Formats: sequence, C-alpha cells, structure tokens
Amino acid sequence: MSVPDTLIKEATAWRHQLHAWPELGYNEQRTADLVAQQLTALGLQVHRGLGGTGVIGTLENGPGPVIGLRADMDALPITELGTSAWQSQQPGVMHACGHDGHTAILLAAATLLAQTRRFSGTVHFIFQPAEENLGGARRMVEEGLFTFFPMDAIYAMHNWPGLPAGDLAVNSGAMMASLDAFAITLTGTSCHAAMPESGADPVVAAAELVLALQTIPARRLSPLASAVVSITQINGGEAINVIPERVQLRGTVRCLQADVRQKVRGLIEDFVNNLPQPFGVTGEIEWLPGYPVTHNHAVQAEQVRDVALSTLGADRVHWQVNPSMASEDFACMLQHCPGAYFWLGADGATPSRPLHNAFYDFNDQLIGDGIAFWQQLVEQLLPVSR
Repeated sequence: MSVPDTLIKEATAWRHQLHAWPELGYNEQRTADLVAQQLTALGLQVHRGLGGTGVIGTLENGPGPVIGLRADMDALPITELGTSAWQSQQPGVMHACGHDGHTAILLAAATLLAQTRRFSGTVHFIFQPAEENLGGARRMVEEGLFTFFPMDAIYAMHNWPGLPAGDLAVNSGAMMASLDAFAITLTGTSCHAAMPESGADPVVAAAELVLALQTIPARRLSPLASAVVSITQINGGEAINVIPERVQLRGTVRCLQADVRQKVRGLIEDFVNNLPQPFGVTGEIEWLPGYPVTHNHAVQAEQVRDVALSTLGADRVHWQVNPSMASEDFACMLQHCPGAYFWLGADGATPSRPLHNAFYDFNDQLIGDGIAFWQQLVEQLLPVSR
C-alpha cells in the first residue's frame, strides 16, 4: 500500500527541521527530543539515554518475532555551502551524510506502523547517536542494547549517491569496510634550518613514510585483497627557519577482510618502527578505536532482497554489489545480532552530491520510498497469523 501524502509531507518537514539544526555526535539533544516526543505521542514505549543521547521506541503488537530498525542521528563538523531554505543554522555543522533523512524516514515508519498495525510481533525503532567516527553503535551495545531489548534481527538503511533514486542494494556479505584510525609521532632533533646536519629531521622522514605506506596495498598485498591506507593530516613545526623536534601523521586504514586488516596493521607498525631509523628519527604509532567490517548475515540480507523484489521489482534491486571502502559503525551491532545493512539510491534527475560534501543535501524523493520499505519489511517479516 502507498504511504499517505500527509505523512510524507510531515516527514519532509521533520527532515528540513533536522537539517536546519544539525548536532554533532553525543550532542543530539534537540534531535532526540523531537524523536522522543513523536514516539511518545504514538503510544510507544520510549527509552532515552542509551548511548548518551540514543532513543528507542518499542511497538508491541501481539505475539511474534522481535526486530530492530536503526537510524543514525548525528551530523558532521562541516560548514554547509548549499543555499536551501533549510540550510544549517549551526555554524560549522551540517547534515552532510543524510542522517536527517534516515531519522525522518524511520520516525515516519514508526508513525505508519503504529497506525496500521498489520503485523504480529515487536519492533524496536533505534535512533542512534554518534555514528560519525565516535562509535555510538558500540556504546549502545556496551550499555545493554541487546540485553534490555533482545532482538531476533536488526536492520539499517543508508541513502546512497551513485544509485538511482529508490533503488535498493544489498549483499549477503561485506557492505562496508573496517575502519582503523592511527596517529604516528616521528621524533627527531630540532635545529636551525640552515644547519640540518646538527639535528635529525622528522619532516624528511615523514615524507618518506607517507610514500612508503602507499606501497602496502600496491606491493605487499595481493591485488585481490581490498585495502586503503590514507594519510589525512600532517602536523609539525612552528617557525620557517627551524627543523622541528616532532611531526605527527594521522590517517585511516580500510579493509574488507579481517585477515587483511591484521596484516596491514602489522605492516604499518613495521614501517613506523624501522623506516625512520636511518634518519636518526624514532617512530611511534597509536591506534584509535575503529569499526569492524560491516558484514551482513546471509539470511537477513536475503530477507531484505526478497522484500525489495516484491515491492520494487527486479530492475530496481541490486544484489551482491561491490562493497564500499567507507565504514559504518552499524557493524558493531551486526557483531552481536543477526541483521543486514542496505543502501537506498539517492540519484534523481540530477545526480546527488557525494556524501560528506559541503553542498550535499538529502534527496527528499527517497522519503516515501524509505517509509514504504520499512513498512513492507515489518509486515512481511512479522506476518499476522491467518
């Protein structure tokens, strides 16, 4: 059945409101208030505070399986360059990944399912904080998500530029890469820039190390392995005529296989420990908390595919697509509960801007498609007994 136009308009208004007032991870108070107020008005059981600012609304409707549907709520520390009527009113913060759309869609799906109740079982609507680099999913799990809210399966949706609007893509295995972030400190001996022989230059060592790390995916791994090593920050020095004492490099590693992930980490450590030595420089590396591979469970991925085939048609369903080398902390939930993560295409007549782009804006055309898919997934996985 089609989604009522009035609900799509209401969800669109929520999306614009959320976009105008974006909030960074663990600071989603205004967003959480909107979500909790609407869920409470629907008569759902509402739990707040799991994972800091997380909100969980529970809709019980008779006996049956228990499933979770998850949306992320946080924004990014990016200055928006778009000029929509709902552009960010928070300097230096914007919804550049579509979490405003994900939240609005799931909130509208909860509204529709609470009204129609054509299912038998329980649905937990999970509004997660801090997906962007801060591990909100891991924190929710550690604070008892699956202990307090036991589930048979959990599902998550993400809009996806590069796919036609409303098309759905899902795999029975990896969807997104693992994430490991690191900080490398190279320590030498500072000296006058005109007399480099009196010191040990960590800048030159840093330059060599940046290039050397790129040989890991190019020369130390099989061409069939998937890995990306990226140095994203270089910091060091205070004066133009002084060779600094220290240089710090920061970056990330992305992999699609657990064994490749461990091998890459070991190789990076070898380079950091050994390459600087001929320069008279020492290297140290600190690994920052990361995410595992977002690896779907086969049964739940096939469920998503089957619901999509029945609702969208075979020409709009993409099965076993190439995974993305970006990362997603929903992976932490999938480590503890069977489930599936899938993409909903975002490209309309004009292709969407990339995720994390300062001109990006969620495609409102997806709102009706997203609500309808969540409704169909719940009704097909939790059928009413005949």
